[in-house]
Amino acid sequence: MWIKKGLIYKTDGSLPFSRTHAQVPFAYPISDERLRVYFATRDENRSSSTSFVELDANDFSKVVYIHDKPCLSKGAVGMFDETGAMPSWFIKRGDEIWLYYTGWNKSETAWYRLGIGLAISRDGGLTFERAYDGPLLDRSIYDQVWIAQPCVMVETDADGTERWRMWYLSCTKIEIINNHPEPFYNVKYAESKDGITWERTGITCIGYNEFTDAIGRPAVIKDGDLYKMYYSYRSATDFRTSVEKSYRIGYAESKDGITWDRKDDQAGIERSAEGWDSSMMDYCHLFQHQGQWTMLYNGNGFGASGFGYAVQEDVQ
Repeated sequence: MWIKKGLIYKTDGSLPFSRTHAQVPFAYPISDERLRVYFATRDENRSSSTSFVELDANDFSKVVYIHDKPCLSKGAVGMFDETGAMPSWFIKRGDEIWLYYTGWNKSETAWYRLGIGLAISRDGGLTFERAYDGPLLDRSIYDQVWIAQPCVMVETDADGTERWRMWYLSCTKIEIINNHPEPFYNVKYAESKDGITWERTGITCIGYNEFTDAIGRPAVIKDGDLYKMYYSYRSATDFRTSVEKSYRIGYAESKDGITWDRKDDQAGIERSAEGWDSSMMDYCHLFQHQGQWTMLYNGNGFGASGFGYAVQEDVQ
């Protein structure tokens, strides 16, 4: 069971690169006193960039620093990220921080296309430089329309070699619903030996069902020997305006990280009756803080209402 603690941050729109949204929050501890939260924010043209705020690590309701510039902005004309660079997952590698991000570019028929890129920070996460101009992963025989929002975990096998694991969103089709192109996407799996070259097999971890037409941002943690995935899911129709069809938090378990048992009724958190997270809950990230699992998540408007947090009541 999760106990909601309330809204933490919503952009006030005063910065040119951050007019709206504090989307897909990711917790990154800086010290015992500060917690940095990276997120995606939008300018007046709806282009996403990556920035952050810092919180009092002993009281998340206190925002102690707001970064006044992007850490990573949209790419050059013609590139896979020419209309936006949305953060997804951060991995510390020695003195570097690796950022796996979603690049946005426009589509005439499907509204937008997405790919997964890699950017690296060598100044403690203040700025990120693209490792490559092109995407690490783009649409393929397994991911027909686009690929986005990876969760990345590095594990060490018995022989001491590293195994990089990725759970990501895979758009498989577009349907025109109420004269609008709506994407259908599930969660698939990939592996790598170095975090750069990824092998895909088309394995679906969390798929569609009678309600679910889209799954938002998987967040995988390992709790003992059990893999746990939290994600958001919705229907394809009226999800922007209908509480019954919009994003809510789901949950699944796995013993190997590949085959998952979906247990949405055990997510332990629901939308509020009123307020900033009453019509949507989405794009969560989980982390251990002071011996307790903590969840950052977005609320209404796909992050337009900001992000808040919840703590797990019972630690297993």
